[in-house]
Amino acid sequence: MTVRKCIIVDDEPAAHYVLVNYISQNPQLELVQQCYNSIEALNYLRSNPVDLMFLDIDMPEISGLELLRTLTDPPKTILTTAYSEFALESYEFGVFDYLLKPLYFPRFLISMERFFSAYADEKAEIINPIIAVKIDGFILDLNVNDILFAQSCGNYVKIFTLKKVYLASMTTNELENSLSSELFMRVHKSYIVAIAKIKDWERNMVIINNEKIPVGITYRRALTERLNLK
Repeated sequence: MTVRKCIIVDDEPAAHYVLVNYISQNPQLELVQQCYNSIEALNYLRSNPVDLMFLDIDMPEISGLELLRTLTDPPKTILTTAYSEFALESYEFGVFDYLLKPLYFPRFLISMERFFSAYADEKAEIINPIIAVKIDGFILDLNVNDILFAQSCGNYVKIFTLKKVYLASMTTNELENSLSSELFMRVHKSYIVAIAKIKDWERNMVIINNEKIPVGITYRRALTERLNLK
């Protein structure tokens, strides 16, 4: 098991208390430093590389966004903020997720699944990110890292990506067998989802790219265990 080093950068002691508790419940994370302002973080990160940074935006003197601008090679970053509008702005700096305050443990777990899946994505890109699918009589090489989710349509499958929806001539089972179980899972008899793309979770559905995808009763337990949700 690979353990990833993480750091908390937040001026609120209460946020540190919650995050320390959450991180301690994940054996794949090691909290190596707690910083209460951006200057502390900058000084630490210059000589101590980490894998993940939990970063508040609204801090005195130097904001979280200004810290990201300063770092030449920032670690993967999850924002912890009370202001979603600032979180959306931060994506231009490579932030891959954000947690709205007050922090919520099930949402934290989803974010962690996305974080660890990101490393699996990088590994998949090196090994073989391409699958061949038949569309309109032609064979298309499709990068699995572009797939958000797939929906069964009889003997066809709709494959949803950020840019386009493809109608592939194959069954859902055939597509599932072509995809890595580390990156994808069946959540319904008609749906396969990319775990790293899940943005939120409700009892009977997952949300990917603002699309609500049903979770079948027979798949709910496996998904709950995969995301470590209670």
